[in-house]
Amino acid sequence: MDIRIIVATHKAYQFPPDAMYVPVHAGKALHPELDLGIPGDDTGENISHKNPNYCELTCLYWAWKQLQADYIGLAHYRRHFARSGLGNKWQRVLTREQLEALLEKAPVVLPKKRNYYIETNYQQYIHAHHEADLKETEKILRDFYPAYLPAYEKTMASTMGHRFNMFVMRQDLFRDYCGWLFDILFKLEDRLDISRYSAYDARVFGFVAERLLDVWLLTNHISYVEAAVCNMEKQHWGKKIFAFLKRKFIKKKV
Repeated sequence: MDIRIIVATHKAYQFPPDAMYVPVHAGKALHPELDLGIPGDDTGENISHKNPNYCELTCLYWAWKQLQADYIGLAHYRRHFARSGLGNKWQRVLTREQLEALLEKAPVVLPKKRNYYIETNYQQYIHAHHEADLKETEKILRDFYPAYLPAYEKTMASTMGHRFNMFVMRQDLFRDYCGWLFDILFKLEDRLDISRYSAYDARVFGFVAERLLDVWLLTNHISYVEAAVCNMEKQHWGKKIFAFLKRKFIKKKV
């Protein structure tokens, strides 16, 4: 299999040695003076300058427009697909052989679902970000992609979902997904006023994309397998849990 997994990064870092991993400098157009010694997302047709609002999706767009491969995926410099079992974090990163075994079972590989337990996906989003983001997204689906509304409603009512904008997809599915996703996000960009958003909330199109992946999968009846995710940096779970509960019980200020 010809597999290319884009590894989005904004800084120098250690990357998996397997050649199927392709590190790409995210938002390179905004930092032309910074040379990481890897390709940037600013060549060919690109949206590199939108990186503050699209996050790793500027690398996804670049891959959509530039790459040809049997399977194309997206990971992060500090977050990778992993195999189960022992070993240090780099030893656990999926190898080509292990990934090919998963792709024999289904055309899409996703990270294991996150479960919010006490909140639905909709509730979690509006407690962490701005409700207008989802309201406008739903309007766009209603206006342009009504067949996706049932899956959208089901996904928003669920407490579980695939996060991180991470996946590996067969090329035809990858191209279909990117065409659908970016059409929605560009329409959303035209409708939303994010001028008063914090720098964090201004990453809105990356956040919304995380919630749309399951909508696309459900509507198109795409089969997938899941893999664990390993983090290359220490996770502060106490802080994460406290922030999650704080967002739930303290009203967000606009």
